[in-house]
Order: sequence, then structure tokens, then C-alpha cells
Amino acid sequence: MTESLRLSWHIVSRNWAVYRKDFIANVSPTLADPSLVMVSLGLGLGSLIQNVNGLSYLAFMAPGLVATTALFTAFFESSYGFYVRMTYESVFKAMLTTPIGAREIVIGEFIWNFLKGAFMAFGVAVVLFFFGLMPNLLFVPAAALIGGLTAIPCSAIGLLASSYVKNINQFQSVYSFLIAPIYYLSGVFFPVEPMPRLFQIVIQFSPFTHGVRLMQLLFWKRMTVEALLWHGGVLCAFAIVLGLWALKRIRAKLIA
Repeated sequence: MTESLRLSWHIVSRNWAVYRKDFIANVSPTLADPSLVMVSLGLGLGSLIQNVNGLSYLAFMAPGLVATTALFTAFFESSYGFYVRMTYESVFKAMLTTPIGAREIVIGEFIWNFLKGAFMAFGVAVVLFFFGLMPNLLFVPAAALIGGLTAIPCSAIGLLASSYVKNINQFQSVYSFLIAPIYYLSGVFFPVEPMPRLFQIVIQFSPFTHGVRLMQLLFWKRMTVEALLWHGGVLCAFAIVLGLWALKRIRAKLIA
């Protein structure tokens, strides 16, 4: 197992070496998008909505934006990014001629997405702190950890999409019919408690919902042991189930 993790770390190192070449260009959308959403919706729409669960609309929306960073970072990296490396650049074919196997490739991608999701969540949380929307700077590492945990099942969704699509254009359908609904309907922009019971049950099957909820409880200083165990446990369960499914699919794809 130690040897497998060591080999998996080479995947992380390779991805980081490529990513850092255009570091500013790669990071800027992740930091700019939440800021634009805060300005357009938080300040604009927030001026019309005075109270959401005892919070200003800006304060309500802020933690969801941190979780959203992890969602998009992980999904796009493990869908478009992974597919390009696999199909057009043939990176993994070259790796498979070394001691690195399909398992190490998938584990390495998960580690990379965990670290990247955590880093991006960390950056956005710091920005929100300076906006006065993060109650305590000491909460930022916890926000990064939640972001990393959220990124793992979201990256598994991207890997599964990479294993099923026939060409790169089909990712648009995955985004439109899966990722966009997950994003808009998981409680980032409105509270889910007043929604119909069926809606509340359905969204529990989205790992992103639980990442959003953990982030909200952290930001709003409402975290309880029960909530941490429930939402954290569900996130871990999604990560294991979707991760094993993705491993099976990607292994078959790489050695086909």
C-alpha cells in the first residue's frame, strides 16, 4: 500500500508541475467568480432580501460559494482535464508502461483533487474573511478541509463522466443535466427547509448538498457533533462508493 501511495504521488507531482506553469491564470477564475457572485447577487439581490434564516442574504450565500469552488474545481479537473490527458495527450498510456498502474492513476487524481479543492476553498474563505463574512480566521483551515472532502466525490463524478462520454462535447450534457442542478438546488442560494419534503429527500442524494451544509454550519457557528457526523459521514460514504465505481470504470477504460 505504501508503494502504491508513493506511485500515486507522482500523479500529483505531475499535475502540479503542469498547473503551476499558468498558476495565476488557473487560480484567478476560482477567486474572481465567487467575488462576482457576491457583488451581483449578494449585494444586488441582497439589498431586497433582508433576512434569510436570521442572516443577511450575503452571509447566507457566502459558505455555499466556498463549497461551490470545490465542486467546480474537482469536476472540471477530473472531467475535461482528465479526459484530455487520457484521450488527446496519452499521458496515462505512457504512465502504464512504468510501475504506475490504473489504481495509482485514479488514487493520484483523487489526492490531487482533494488538495486542489482544499486549496481553492482556503483561498475563497480568506477572501470572504476580508469581506467580513467568515466569523473567525481560525475557521479557514476547517473550511479548507470541508472543501477537500467535498471535492473527492465531486471528482469521482467527473471521472465517471470521463469513462462514459464518447467525445469531449458530451461533457456539456453532464454539466447541464447533473452538475448545474446539483449546484443550483443544494441550498447555496436559498434555504431548503421551506421546500417540499420530497425535494429535501432528493437533494440528500447529492454529495454537494452535504458539503454545502457543513460549510454553512461552520460559517454560521451552528456546527453540532450530530450534524458533523451525519453530513461528514455521508460525504465519506459518497466518496467511497463513487470512488470505487470510478476506479472500476477508469481501469477498464485505460487497459481496454
